[in-house]
Amino acid sequence: MPSSKVLSIALLAAHVNTALAGPSGGGQDEGPSPADLENIRISYYLAWVWAAIIGTILGFRITLAAIRYVRRLACISASKQSYFALPDQRYSQLKRHVLHAALFRKRHHHEIRLSDALNIGTLPSRFQAMFLAGYLGINVAFCVISIDWNGERPEVLTDLRNRTGVLAVLNMLPLFLLAGRNNPLIYALDVSFDTYNLIHRWIGRIVVLEALAHTLAWTVNKVETAGWNVVAKSMAKSQLIMTGTIGTFAFIMLLLHSPSVVRHAYYEVFLHVHVVLAATAVAAVWIHLKTLPQQGILSGVVALWLVERLTRMYKIVKRNFGRENTKAEVEAMPGDAIKITLKMARPWKFQPGQYVFLYIPSVGLWTSHPFSLAWSEEKQDLKGDKGLPMDRQDILRMQKTTMSLIVRRRTGFTDKMWRKAEMCPDGKFTTSALVEGPYGNQTLDSYGTVMLFAAGVGITHQIPHIRHLIQGHANGTAATRKVILAWIIRSPEHLEWIRPWMTTILGMEKRREILRILLFVTRPRNTKEIHSPSASVQMFPGKPDVDALVGREVENQVGAMCVSVCGTGSLSDDVRKAVNERCESSNVDFVENAFSW
Repeated sequence: MPSSKVLSIALLAAHVNTALAGPSGGGQDEGPSPADLENIRISYYLAWVWAAIIGTILGFRITLAAIRYVRRLACISASKQSYFALPDQRYSQLKRHVLHAALFRKRHHHEIRLSDALNIGTLPSRFQAMFLAGYLGINVAFCVISIDWNGERPEVLTDLRNRTGVLAVLNMLPLFLLAGRNNPLIYALDVSFDTYNLIHRWIGRIVVLEALAHTLAWTVNKVETAGWNVVAKSMAKSQLIMTGTIGTFAFIMLLLHSPSVVRHAYYEVFLHVHVVLAATAVAAVWIHLKTLPQQGILSGVVALWLVERLTRMYKIVKRNFGRENTKAEVEAMPGDAIKITLKMARPWKFQPGQYVFLYIPSVGLWTSHPFSLAWSEEKQDLKGDKGLPMDRQDILRMQKTTMSLIVRRRTGFTDKMWRKAEMCPDGKFTTSALVEGPYGNQTLDSYGTVMLFAAGVGITHQIPHIRHLIQGHANGTAATRKVILAWIIRSPEHLEWIRPWMTTILGMEKRREILRILLFVTRPRNTKEIHSPSASVQMFPGKPDVDALVGREVENQVGAMCVSVCGTGSLSDDVRKAVNERCESSNVDFVENAFSW
C-alpha cells in the first residue's frame, strides 16, 4: 500500500482515538458527565460498525480473489472446465436476490428523466439500498438510544443536541474518506468508485440531518428557556453559536444544491460551489468545536482531505512531467465522438479496466473528467541525442507510452473539445494535457466464457479486455476459451472509432479460436450497410434480444461465465435481468461498469 494511504489510515486512527478518549464538556474540572461518557461509547459503537462493514467486505473480497486465482490455475491447461460451470446454490441465491438485484423489478441504472433536460438520477441496487437503509437506521438509533425521554425537557434537548452533534462530526470522517479518488478502501475492498460516490452522497445527507437536529435542539431549548431575543443575540455575538449557525447553513446549502437534476445540468458549476460550501462548513465547524475534543475528529477530516489532494498532485506530477510533458491529440470522429490520443511523459503499465481523470487546460482550465482507457501502445523514441542506449535507465527513458480514449460528445467540456477539433482544418488539434491516474483494475481471465456488452463509446471499456484475454489464451496464462462481444451502435460509421485497434485484434494469434463479434446497427441508412465480413464477425440491423443472447451463451458456456456490460442504463438493466434469471442454474457472474456523478 502506498505510504500516503498508510499515513491517511494512521492519521484517521490517531485522531479518532484521541478525540474519543477525552470529555465532550470542553475540559471542565469535574470531568465528563454520564451523558458525555455515553456519547463516547456511542462513538465507539459507530467505529465498530465501520470496522465490521470493512472487515466483512474485505473477507468476502479475499475469498472471491482466492477462488478466482485457484480457478484460473486449474483451468489454464485443462481441456474441460465443466466443474466450474456448476453454481453454488446459496451464493447463487445471494447474487440473484441481493448482490446483483435491482431495487424492485429490473430498473437500476436506467436514468429517470422528466424531460430531455431534466435527469433526476437512478435507483440504487437492492444491496445498495439495504446498506444505506441499514446505516441510516443505525444513525437514527444512535441518536435516540440511552436518552431519558421521560426526564426534564431541557435535559432531554441538551442530551439530544450533544448526541446529534457528536454523530454529525463522526460521520464527516467516512464522508470525506469516501469522496476521494485515492480512497484506500477502493483498492482494499474492490468496491467501485461509483458505489462509493453513492454512499458519500447519502452519508452527506445523514450529516446534514444530524447537524440540523443538533441546531434545532439547541434553538428549541433556548427559546423555551430564554426566548427568541436571546437566540438572536447569541447568533450575533457568541462565536460558538455564530459559527455553528454558519456551519449548519452551509450543510443545508450542500444538501439543496446537490440533487441529481442540478448535478447533471450544471456539473462544473455544481463542483466548484460544492467545494466552496464544504470548505466553509469544515472551517465553521472547526471554530465551533474550539476547546471541545471533537475538534480532534475534525483534524482527521482535514488530514484526509490534505493527504488525498497531495496524492493527486503527486500522481499528476509523476505521470505528466519529464523530459517531455504529456500531450493530447484531440480528433473529432463521426457520430459526435472524440478520439483522444495521449502521448505520456513517462512509461505506463496498462491494464484492462483502468480509467483516468483528464485535464486539458486550453479547454477546461483546471477541471478534470473521468474517462475509460481504450488502448495503449509502447514505442521507442529514437530521437534521443545519446545514441544507442547503454543501460536500463537509458532504455526506460526512450520508452514512450501512448494512451487512447473514445469520448462521447455531451455538454460542457466534451462539447468544447469537439467544437475546437471540428474547426481545425484536419479535424484535430494537439495541446498540453494532464492525466491523473490510473484508477481501477479489472481482470476476467479466470472465466472460461466471457461475454461483453457495449453500447456506443462503452466499447472503450471492453476493447482492453478482448486484447488481454486473447493474449492470455495464446500464451497460456488465462482460463478463457470463449469471448463474445456484442456491440450496439447507431451507424456503421461508428466502426471508425476503433478500426485500427480492431484490425490489430483480428490479426492476433489464436484470435479465431475464442473471439466472436456481434455488431448491432440500430439506425442503418440502408440494408446494404449491413453485411457480415466473416462467421466470427457478424452484423445485424436493429437492437439485440439481450435475453436470447445471454441464454444461448449460458447453454453453451465453457467453465465459469462472466457477463460484463458498459453502456446505457437500459442496456445494463436488461443484461442484469438476463443474468439474474440464469445464475441459479449456471455459474455466471454479472459485472456492471458505470460512473455516476
